[in-house]
Amino acid sequence: MSARGNIQAVRRPGASPQARAARGVGDHLRAWRQHRRMSQLDFALEAEISQRHLSFMESGRSKPSREMVLHLAERLEVPLRERNALLLAAGYAPVFQERGLDDPALAPAREAIDLVIGGHEPYPALAVDRHWTLVAANKAIAPLLVGVSDKRLLEPPVNVLRLSLHPEGLAPHTANLPEWRDHLLDRLRQQIAISGDEILARLLDELSAYPVPASRGKPRADLGGIVVPFELRTPQGLMCFFSTTTVFGTPVDITLSELALECFYPANAETTEILKRTAL
Repeated sequence: MSARGNIQAVRRPGASPQARAARGVGDHLRAWRQHRRMSQLDFALEAEISQRHLSFMESGRSKPSREMVLHLAERLEVPLRERNALLLAAGYAPVFQERGLDDPALAPAREAIDLVIGGHEPYPALAVDRHWTLVAANKAIAPLLVGVSDKRLLEPPVNVLRLSLHPEGLAPHTANLPEWRDHLLDRLRQQIAISGDEILARLLDELSAYPVPASRGKPRADLGGIVVPFELRTPQGLMCFFSTTTVFGTPVDITLSELALECFYPANAETTEILKRTAL
């Protein structure tokens, strides 16, 4: 598994999966190239093909081979799910499978997830899918959710971003809500930039409309300005965390490629002590 990097946020014009499948592969390639803000010449150089060849493929005058579709998709950093759509549009069978996490073939991956989030205790950790739906969580997460007033937010499927920013979720208990909200929405925008996912785009619109109080100054946790802390008021006291995100580094399964593990670490000694007491 490897740490996730940042990609400049831009939103690709949306289309339903059905509409995308109905388009020719040339339209798909052009949309992804424009989404990456690359000219035909720039992308042709990146893909090590002639601009004329690329132009012919985008216009439909030339049909790319299966290998060429995969090559161009890799250079465009197209998500695995959308690479299948490109292959279908070109008339080829999809090559990337999408298995459930309970599939025996993914047992080693599931074991790795459980090992990471379970081994992170007494610190909180969870796993989410591409839409921020909760997939797994360790025992340290539950005590952080006692202040959630709308219990429907805790009913499966739980959307972690909605739970975090909803006015009846964790938002009223987040001491640095304006800063934490900006951090989460920026991450969501980056995901939309990578995937062009319309469900995430609608989620962004929903979350952006939630009320948020004015900033009350810099976060309480002194992290030297290098990360945005998550500051949560709990019955045990104010808890301050910073987080890391981990993804599978070389997945060839769609499910694994869209999973992310969020691990929270105490940002001060007080939080460490609270977590140790809570775990007893």
